[in-house]
Amino acid sequence: MDFDLVFEGGGAKGLAFVGALKALERHGHRPRRVIGTSAGSITALLVAAGYSAEECMAAINERTPNGRSRFASFLQIPEFSEQQELSESLRRWIQTEEDNPMLPNFIEPLFDKMVEGMLRKDLTRHLISLVEFGGWYGGENLLIYLKEKLDAADRCLGDSTLSEFAKITGRDLSVVASDITSKKMLVLNHHTAPACPTIWAVRMSMSCPLVWQEVIWRKAWGNYSGIDISGHTIVDGGLTSNFPIKLLLSGDLDVVEIMGDLNSLPENVIGLLLDDDLEVPGAQDAAKIDSGAPSFLERSDLLGGMVFRLQGMAETLLASHDKSVLDAHEQLVCRLPARGYGILEFDLTPERMAPIVQAGEAAMEAHLAARFPAG
Repeated sequence: MDFDLVFEGGGAKGLAFVGALKALERHGHRPRRVIGTSAGSITALLVAAGYSAEECMAAINERTPNGRSRFASFLQIPEFSEQQELSESLRRWIQTEEDNPMLPNFIEPLFDKMVEGMLRKDLTRHLISLVEFGGWYGGENLLIYLKEKLDAADRCLGDSTLSEFAKITGRDLSVVASDITSKKMLVLNHHTAPACPTIWAVRMSMSCPLVWQEVIWRKAWGNYSGIDISGHTIVDGGLTSNFPIKLLLSGDLDVVEIMGDLNSLPENVIGLLLDDDLEVPGAQDAAKIDSGAPSFLERSDLLGGMVFRLQGMAETLLASHDKSVLDAHEQLVCRLPARGYGILEFDLTPERMAPIVQAGEAAMEAHLAARFPAG
């Protein structure tokens, strides 16, 4: 069968999706249109770009030269291209202006040197990023990663717009983001935002509040559903719909306008939900395996504490969405075990990855057997 797939947001827990895709492929099923939120948008993107489950696993399991997960590089120290702009941001932050009459002229050079010194400190850069740009981390490495994956194997999709992506692949990709300026959900696809760069659509969907910097919609990206949203602040889609299965089931005219009319039937829809109430078999044993190197969060007590707080806030912000729709369509939902894995746990060892991938595969096998007992 050709299935329409929904990938829930959940950060590093999304490893379970790879296992589920393995089970689908084993039974000869193929994805038709896909929609994802937050980290689920990365899997949706890879699937729409023609990645197999094994290729997805290879992309996720990629390592840097020092042996760390490539995904850990997404948690990067912010970089700022315009030093003067950053200095002004810092001055605003400490309520000082360069032409402040209370600051004598002879002190200003000393003040500038102090600013420059502070900007070289990682903690300061993180704090400025959080206060001025809404996120503890920058997102440049995620964009680099997405472009690489879309250009791999001569796909030549790294610089594509959503319209070009759909035309080249012949697949229907949608990702969910949140416009906090106009306070509404954005469903980014070739119908609604044809001129939006594909990798930036996923970057916006991934902009977990307080974790990654917010994205400002650029004039060059065109309108959204005919409306100019240039200058609007866009963040993680989980704020408005972390599990957007309704968009594949509703026949409402406003939904059809956003998604297109592809005559979806409920029996052709599978929602992949990351369930923190379901235990991942073997996860505890894998957690005890010492990789031999300190993890990203173990390198600094201060940074680690901040990250864990951000993770807790992110999980709270992204929880409890779409519950009424989920309850109404429970039979279409494949619940993937995810207990014990964190949204920002990107620096996973292969031993830690294996249990959640295997649990996702087993869950999809059980789901298919329950829905299609004859198959």
